[in-house]
Amino acid sequence: MSADPLNHRRDLAVRAAVERGLLADDHAPVVGLLDVAAVRESARALHAAFREVAAPDQPVLHTFAVKASSLVPVLRLLADEGLGCEVASPGELALARAAGVDAAHTVLDSPAKTRTELREALVEGIALNADNPRELARLDALMAEDGGRAREGGPAGTAAIGLRINPQVGGGAIGAMSTATATSKFGFPLRDPGAREWLIEAFRTRPWLTRLHAHVGSQGIPLELMARGIAAVYELAEEINAAVGRRQIDTLDLGGGLPVNFDSDEMAPTFAAYARLLAETVPGLFSGTYGLVTEFGRALLAKAGTVVARVEYTKSAGGRRIAVTHAGAQLAVRTVFVPDSWPLRVGAYDTKGLPKTDSPVVQDVAGPCCFAGDLVARERPLPPLDEDDHAALLDTGAYYFSTPFGYNSLPRPGVYGFTIAENGERDGDEVSFATVREPQSLASIVTESGAAHRDALRG
Repeated sequence: MSADPLNHRRDLAVRAAVERGLLADDHAPVVGLLDVAAVRESARALHAAFREVAAPDQPVLHTFAVKASSLVPVLRLLADEGLGCEVASPGELALARAAGVDAAHTVLDSPAKTRTELREALVEGIALNADNPRELARLDALMAEDGGRAREGGPAGTAAIGLRINPQVGGGAIGAMSTATATSKFGFPLRDPGAREWLIEAFRTRPWLTRLHAHVGSQGIPLELMARGIAAVYELAEEINAAVGRRQIDTLDLGGGLPVNFDSDEMAPTFAAYARLLAETVPGLFSGTYGLVTEFGRALLAKAGTVVARVEYTKSAGGRRIAVTHAGAQLAVRTVFVPDSWPLRVGAYDTKGLPKTDSPVVQDVAGPCCFAGDLVARERPLPPLDEDDHAALLDTGAYYFSTPFGYNSLPRPGVYGFTIAENGERDGDEVSFATVREPQSLASIVTESGAAHRDALRG
């Protein structure tokens, strides 16, 4: 077996996907492959990292940010590994329910919750974090409707309610991923004039507020900046509890957003490194005084996923070799539009799905979308890709094949989880596939595009 188990399993899965025709159909020239063992390993590493630093019996709920993989079988797999769901829309909440995730293991975060969403969360016992004073006022009204029975056995009695805090500690290398800047759209700005006093009074007058939440950012954010943001929220919790004279805040939601290394198969930074940094920066966080919640997404799944696309054509323009594939902006939206921030490694496989070992040549890897910038790799040294070869976009287990962009009405690809069992074949390995999502049919695209109302505009 290869010294790199992740790479070894990926190579076996690509070969098996090609051999078994997962990319053979004209309407399915691209697939997403998810390494089930890698997902389980990642989830277990997260649990172990926090167990290492947490106090005995300290409550720690790890939730998965559903936006990172909005696929019900993935949420079910993570639930089997002890993870709940962090949701940010009615659709994501519906996916969590469909996966069988308990309301008690679900957290609702969104800067634009409707009154209906808030009411449902309160009734069902789904934890939620209010984003702004206007949302808090809506919660006040809903609590008044409840006759003041919140947290005393009424409909809202089991709902944990907190406030999302923007610690305003600054941004990282990618502005769009930096959620703790001075003017971020998220949360109560902690450093604005009078903010601390306002927040203390908000808790003093609302005994049903029992949590603080923070999310400093994800990709491009240094771990030290994340830790500073968590430290600011921990200090605020201590200050509020002292001011109200009791331990009213009993849980801190640390958000998520661990950056991912897109340069190699190495998992870096690790959950263990982050947990240890938090323990060093905010020792009281793991004293057992507070329950903890996390909301990781990309870091849990990125390394487990691979998008495999058939090379339809190769050509040359201006002396540049170009491989035209079926994976472009419809899957790799961020990579295509912001390539410097979201570069992806590309693996080259031949017509049989075997890794190509020819000497690298500089080439572009293009997608199928009808605009010139639809490139997933620019001037990349790779073994020359030829017609009917396969290009693999690595580290794409989060967002890429689960959150497609409907450009050119390209069908959503099929997604398949794979496991590898040892049975003495193929150097001891056999690949099994499980369907996570069927390839989208053309009929489905037509239906979504209003076919049932074809004549509605004719008057």
